[in-house]
Amino acid sequence: MALYTYKAIDQGGRMTLGRLEAINLIDLEMRLKRMELDFVNGAPIKQGSLLGQAKISRPELIAFCFHLEQLARAGVPLVESLADLRDSLENPRFREIIADMVESIEGGQTLSQALAKHPKTFDEVMVSLIRSGEESGTLPQVLHNLLESLKWQDELAAHTKKLIMYPAFLGTVVVAVTLFMMMYLVPKMASFIRNMGQELPLQTKILIATSEFFVSYWYVVLGLPLIAAAGIAFLVQHNPAARYRFDDIKLRLPWIGPILKKIILSRFASVFAMMYSSGITILDSIKTTEGIVGNLVIRRGLEEVGELIAEGQNVTVAFQNAGLFPPLVLRMLRVGENTGALDTALGNVSYFYNRDVRESIEKVQAMIEPVMTIIIGLILGWIMLAVLGPIYDIITKMKT
Repeated sequence: MALYTYKAIDQGGRMTLGRLEAINLIDLEMRLKRMELDFVNGAPIKQGSLLGQAKISRPELIAFCFHLEQLARAGVPLVESLADLRDSLENPRFREIIADMVESIEGGQTLSQALAKHPKTFDEVMVSLIRSGEESGTLPQVLHNLLESLKWQDELAAHTKKLIMYPAFLGTVVVAVTLFMMMYLVPKMASFIRNMGQELPLQTKILIATSEFFVSYWYVVLGLPLIAAAGIAFLVQHNPAARYRFDDIKLRLPWIGPILKKIILSRFASVFAMMYSSGITILDSIKTTEGIVGNLVIRRGLEEVGELIAEGQNVTVAFQNAGLFPPLVLRMLRVGENTGALDTALGNVSYFYNRDVRESIEKVQAMIEPVMTIIIGLILGWIMLAVLGPIYDIITKMKT
């Protein structure tokens, strides 16, 4: 099928523009009719498929799961539920994806098969859980679990963003203040200090030399970090060894590294518990969750866990040998495995990490502000000492 741009009119008489996959213009018109749109005109485009590239936000996926869960519990047929959702969506990309799903299901496919056609929007975890719910007849409960998991992931993403954005903002302020002083304030003071006609102390010479370097080679000062960041990003994206090393360094960063590891393991434990409780085997659950951790070091650890379990070791021993979890978490897993309530134990692990992450972020944030204040204070103190030192020496000589 080709990708078409179209112009259509909705039931309210408003003009709608969008893109949709179709075999030809007749097929495009039929698809738009199913979306309750009156076809005006359309033309094929040579770009890649929008449906395959569409990236839908997590809040939209939360609304999607909530809508399907409520209508499934009310006994509304799946096609009608999706059609209602399609007509209520404001995002044209998501609307086209749901329209394509409706056609797939009407053509005899299951919901999980329709979801699997859009891997950029619905990940492997979601598809596997939906498939398990279809096979076991517990689709409403699976949708509810997915809804709660997505809400929790959204909250966790907010914690992660808070952890990264706050230090980045304060760091930017420190860099901006330093550049302002070195490129504007210090040069003005330097001319005044030189005109005093006396031998300058060492710290003043260092300050003036640093300021002159900033002024003369500002393009190096500003450009070198950007080039270095671009080079690192390129290596990380194209070199697996560099990616592994970069992910390992992130986990070893003071204060932030342990929190990032807790965030990753918390998400893994939550999704793993949800998949295992839905009837998916341990090995399949671990293999599926390998793709959601976002860190190559922890992913390799999970691969090792999967291999150990496949060789016959129990879950607790496998995680212990991989060195992923601390002793307290391993103890919870051991109790859950011995009592046959491993999904409950994994849920407790997720709760443990989630609470620990919140507390750790609050502690780090409480520490970052005074640390940044001390850094700015040290820079200002150095500048003031280098500038006022010669002036104080002159005043002292005048008194004597």
